Amino acid sequence: MNYTYLRRLYVKRAELEAKLELHDARYCFGEEEVDDGTENDLKQRIEEISKEIAAMEHSPS
Repeated sequence: MNYTYLRRLYVKRAELEAKLELHDARYCFGEEEVDDGTENDLKQRIEEISKEIAAMEHSPS
């Protein structure tokens, strides 16, 4: 298993989750009036990375 790549995926997922939280907070406080698709894009990318992580964790070494 490529642990360096897996670690990068974990970091990237955490970054995307932080961006999603920030986006949600801005939306809640009215800083972003228009839904520009950012939330859906971030959620989709998080899901893709999570699937890749799961596949790597459950694959034989």
